[in-house]
Amino acid sequence: MRIIFKVLFLLIGTFGFAQAVDYNTKGGYAVEGYDVVSYFQGQPLEGKKEFTTTYDGTKFKFASKAHLETFQSNPKAYLPQYGGYCAYAVAVNGKKVSVDPLTYEIREDKLYLFYNKGKNNTLEFWRNESPNELVSKADKNWERIKN
Repeated sequence: MRIIFKVLFLLIGTFGFAQAVDYNTKGGYAVEGYDVVSYFQGQPLEGKKEFTTTYDGTKFKFASKAHLETFQSNPKAYLPQYGGYCAYAVAVNGKKVSVDPLTYEIREDKLYLFYNKGKNNTLEFWRNESPNELVSKADKNWERIKN
């Protein structure tokens, strides 16, 4: 009986500390090391190692101390949707697909990232379809696949 309680305690403890969202951390950082605050200023910038923080168990880089502090004051305002995976793929296929960090859209004050390689620019597909419907689909699919 004691063993069962110990196992249950360990399992509960492990899940209690798990990150809430599976972030796309190609290269060891969210958004491949791009500064998430910079997207909202209209020009994505690569972050620098000296301006790094960890949020929800994931490392984020920033181009400046000011951007780092802006993020730290309200991280949820700058987090990429769907953990930084391709918004179109989450909506249409319910899959986590890597992105091109320079292919993005700010929609209703939220950052959406997209896959873009060869003739497959999913941002173009997104814009040519119904983005609002795609957001609804992606939101539902993300609840199922986010961990």
